[in-house]
Amino acid sequence: MAFINYTTKNLAIKIVYYGPGLSGKTTNLRYIYKKLDSRSRGDLICLETDMERTYFFDLLPIKAGKIGDFKIHFQLMTVPGQVFYEASRKSVLKGVDGIVFVADSQVPLLDANLENFDGLRRNLLEIDMDLNTVPLVFQYNKRDLENLIPVETFNNLFNPRKLPYIESSAVNGVGVIETLREISKLTIPVVREKVLKGKKEKIKEEKAEKEEVAFITEAKVAPMRLIKMKFKNQEDVEDEIEKLAQEFTSKSKD
Repeated sequence: MAFINYTTKNLAIKIVYYGPGLSGKTTNLRYIYKKLDSRSRGDLICLETDMERTYFFDLLPIKAGKIGDFKIHFQLMTVPGQVFYEASRKSVLKGVDGIVFVADSQVPLLDANLENFDGLRRNLLEIDMDLNTVPLVFQYNKRDLENLIPVETFNNLFNPRKLPYIESSAVNGVGVIETLREISKLTIPVVREKVLKGKKEKIKEEKAEKEEVAFITEAKVAPMRLIKMKFKNQEDVEDEIEKLAQEFTSKSKD
């Protein structure tokens, strides 16, 4: 559930990029970070233990409306890629509002994609969440390579509900911002329903507005500022994520 600060009237929506190792999750976040205006985002933070890494940064859209009296922000993060980090993936998924499943389009990686998607469903169930009720966008990445899984095959196997999907080449920036916009548009209405539960007139009024999300892109690629934070175990990483969420929503950004 989105993190709310009632004093500053900020609401942080948590979006997690999930998928196999090396599928392009971190590449997505790095591209978004470099392309969007530095005034609209926080630092890119790498939370790492001896074995794994979670990337995190916060982002303020220039146009996403409001939820009640609250200003919307996003918190983007990745999960460790390898399946043997299931405990870490589960902890990052806690409180998630929207998910981008980043699939590797190369034919030899089909089984890894299937295994990871099944793990996503399983991990959500273990924290009392149902994948069918969580906003989800598929990103079929690495479409610039050869020997690719057809999009039709991806949709038949992963996307029978016909959810939004983007063909991308994250390393070249193709489809990255489009994916972010899609998951943002899906997530906001769901969070709105939860936050304004019991306030039907307010929900009806806000739904009447067209759902648009826009971000400021810079004319030039912004310099990368990566902050690395070392921790002993995943529990400490989880505590730090919670702390960062609280610190972010405590800031009043115009």
